Amino acid sequence: MKTSLEILHVSAECYPVAKAGGLGDVVGSLPRFQQELGHKARVVMPMYRTPYLYAHDWEVVHKSSSNLGHWWFDYTVIREKSNAQGFELFLLDINGLLDRDKVYGYDDDTERFCAFQIAVAHWMNSWDVLPNVVHVHDHHAALLPFIMQHAYAYKRLQYIPTILTIHNAQYQGAFGWEKTLYIPQWDSWKRGLLEWKGTINPLASGIKCAWKVTTVSNSYLGELRHMSNGLEPLFEYEKGKCSGILNGIDYKVWNPQNDKYLDEHFSLVDADAGKKKNKNIICDRFGLDPQKPLFIFIGRLVGEKGADLLPGMIVDSFKFIGRKMNFLVLGNGESETEHQLSQLNSIAKSDYNVYIGYNETLSHLMYAAADFIIMPSRVEPCGLNQLYAMRYGTIPVVRNTGGLRDTVIDMGETNGYGITFNNASVGDITHGIYRAVGIYNQKEIFRSIRQKIMELDFSWHRSAEEYVSLYQTFQ
Repeated sequence: MKTSLEILHVSAECYPVAKAGGLGDVVGSLPRFQQELGHKARVVMPMYRTPYLYAHDWEVVHKSSSNLGHWWFDYTVIREKSNAQGFELFLLDINGLLDRDKVYGYDDDTERFCAFQIAVAHWMNSWDVLPNVVHVHDHHAALLPFIMQHAYAYKRLQYIPTILTIHNAQYQGAFGWEKTLYIPQWDSWKRGLLEWKGTINPLASGIKCAWKVTTVSNSYLGELRHMSNGLEPLFEYEKGKCSGILNGIDYKVWNPQNDKYLDEHFSLVDADAGKKKNKNIICDRFGLDPQKPLFIFIGRLVGEKGADLLPGMIVDSFKFIGRKMNFLVLGNGESETEHQLSQLNSIAKSDYNVYIGYNETLSHLMYAAADFIIMPSRVEPCGLNQLYAMRYGTIPVVRNTGGLRDTVIDMGETNGYGITFNNASVGDITHGIYRAVGIYNQKEIFRSIRQKIMELDFSWHRSAEEYVSLYQTFQ
């Protein structure tokens, strides 16, 4: 029998406490499934001033002080009393830095997350029993492996195995050497473990110092060796300690049979009727024609997601395919894309609408109502939207990249169940829409594909076991 492990996850996000993207979903689920496997998983994250903080009961477990260069700060660690998420959740507070409403987007984000990581190391250094593994996520926690191994004050932590999971390598947190004092006094001979292209690069440092590095899909790992915002040579050099572990989704949250955001529930046996009811609800709300196939886009309106291609794709689809489909877009992001999508309302004929912003309830209803989801991503490390969509019987129309490649097999291939295209271009996406409309009109084929995708297993159980197996290589 293998030994039970104590695992500490360090992250800037954790759903439902605070979430800006897929990172929050992963850290909100993975520890719970590791707990169910018999291990003790904990999460520590900043104490943002979010509604979750005020809706739960907490206890103070640690208070101390540390320093960010010449600035000394007090910090407090609190624990959620009831383990409502299925694992121990800790929030770390530093007045003036972490007590903000939003996760990111502040001019002092470098200072915020450096101080957070220093405080985590300082707190961990006070533990009587150290964790078996420290699992850090993205650049906001990626300096911890260096601090634990090479900062003089934390040598007690140097033999704890560290794993870095990269959810998106485009964001690296680099800052100038004039801020080198932020890092607790360290062995200057190790300067190269911090440096990348003339800056202190937390993500690069994490890749160099962590015992193992994972990405959130196998295909994304391969792509990083050729497209990782300047880190390509590093991924090539460190490939021996890198592996891809595909994300999962939480079937307790994402389940059309009992989704708390839905009024009309359904399962595999009554999917056609259930989806029709939800489609009627969404079409009535947004002035769409329920007789036509419904295509949705849910996500950030940014170039990384290919959102800038949506206006051209919608116009070209109406022009070259005809007004045979509905489009509904939910998201916010770049102002020009928001403007272009809003302007399209002027040409809508009960076949297009857009909701600028984000609405969790609406997103669940859209997954339940739609026939197809469009994901024209330029970069997609794993992608969760296609997994949510398939759980709800919504067929993915996706670019063949990253995690989309690993989770969607084109229906033109053996055992295929989705529609894929190779280029992030209006023409390729429009052709994907054309294929989807054709499938929709072949009712038996369409129904069989819907059934197939609802039976696929993308739960967290498999992924959690893979992570634990990786941890156990250190024992």
